[in-house]
Amino acid sequence: MRQEALELLEEQSRQGDVELLYGDESQVSPEGYVPYGWQFEDEEVCIASAKGKGLNCFALLSRDNRIVYATREESITSDFIIEQLDKLSLEIEKPTVVVLDNARVHTAAKVKKQLDSWQRRGLFLFYLPTYSPHLNITERLWKELKARWLKPQDYLTTDSLFYAVRMALAAVGKHLFINFSEYKNSLR
Repeated sequence: MRQEALELLEEQSRQGDVELLYGDESQVSPEGYVPYGWQFEDEEVCIASAKGKGLNCFALLSRDNRIVYATREESITSDFIIEQLDKLSLEIEKPTVVVLDNARVHTAAKVKKQLDSWQRRGLFLFYLPTYSPHLNITERLWKELKARWLKPQDYLTTDSLFYAVRMALAAVGKHLFINFSEYKNSLR
């Protein structure tokens, strides 16, 4: 049922009736991201990494690569989510739906207490069904960031990593794009 409702929201977004943004958070860690690897038997391969705190990222992303994001070294809390959504609610120009998963920071009582205020401003939250990250296009953003946009040399220092993350997020929709047309069937 929630999936059908999301399909309707996608259609309303395509028609320009609503702005549809998908939200999620992720952490980029100095320990590196290695989803898989391969090397010749006699070849030595290494990826520089460092132990340390990661950079926590929160992003709201549309299928046309419009992004609203914030980064911080501290944990992402419900107060932080409220701050980001409140700021968004003051900037929107038409009814806007933010699609979120059921993480505690998204469903906390504090967040739900803000719903009426946001709805009066035209901002609505839509929660995905449990265990459905495949429906959240922001998951694709994190994969692109970690697997393609960040380079091994970005992990040499924490400063260079955090800078590279912020530069990549700032470039989304300007110089970096995700083609979601190949993922449109993720709703079906």
